[in-house]
Amino acid sequence: MKTTGEIIRSAFEQGLLVPAFNIPHLPMMEPVIQAVADQDSFALIETARLEWYKFAAKGPDAVMAEFQKFQQPKHVRMHLDHVPVIDEDGVHVDFLPVIQQCIDLGYQSVMLDGSRLKLDDNIAATRKVADLAHKSGVVCEAELGAVLGHEAGPLPPYEELFASGKGFTDVGEAKRFVEESACDWLSVAVGNIHGAISGVQMDQKKVEARLQLDHLDALRQATGIPLVLHGGTGVKREYVLAAVKRGITKINIGTEIRQAYDTGLREGGTVVAAQQSCYDRTSWLIKEYFELAGTSKLLIG
Repeated sequence: MKTTGEIIRSAFEQGLLVPAFNIPHLPMMEPVIQAVADQDSFALIETARLEWYKFAAKGPDAVMAEFQKFQQPKHVRMHLDHVPVIDEDGVHVDFLPVIQQCIDLGYQSVMLDGSRLKLDDNIAATRKVADLAHKSGVVCEAELGAVLGHEAGPLPPYEELFASGKGFTDVGEAKRFVEESACDWLSVAVGNIHGAISGVQMDQKKVEARLQLDHLDALRQATGIPLVLHGGTGVKREYVLAAVKRGITKINIGTEIRQAYDTGLREGGTVVAAQQSCYDRTSWLIKEYFELAGTSKLLIG
């Protein structure tokens, strides 16, 4: 059976999209996997370090244990999302042991987020993780540019951010970064933003983001590797579909299904109701929004 790295490379070459669903609450695992399987599509299930501390995912071992209860390898694989070098609270993270733990647990792809570092430091840190991962046949995702939204406090007005290009991934830096870091996938900033993770904003509707498509096209040509769109919730659908033609191969979805789960729990009063809400939203995203129903055979063979 194909590895995660082979599947994402195939998607990149075919111009197909692979959604990656974050699991901040463990009971979300079963309905998300079932939705992917029922739509006969392929997706990554992922967990980020911040979800172990700011939500209820508990840790990479707990998430993997839950994944293994319901896993369907023809439809889903487990990915380690954001392990930062410097986290959203400004704390320096001892990232290598975390990455190694997840590789030992069976994660087939891992992500180091060195985007808060200077370019040379980001390259050096990512290279360490890429070398570590590649020894075990695991692929490495990295980030260059500033995908805002996880920091404390409100963001500046979105239109101001977009017009200024603040934090957008630099094309020249991206070319050098990929060559020297040996990363396999690159998360880029082209107008996308993360969902809020604390305070009253975490339950509010995200800004309807746009993407600078010409900039994205230049990044694809400069890097030649699968590109990743973090903060996928709220991006206008027309931009998402256009972005896939310009190298976006993996798109991270967190806020959309987490809010569906939270709403189901609040209104239905039970975990079962929350799971149904999460299942319905995930199914809708795959079938209607991304139009990916029935595509697993194109990636798995």
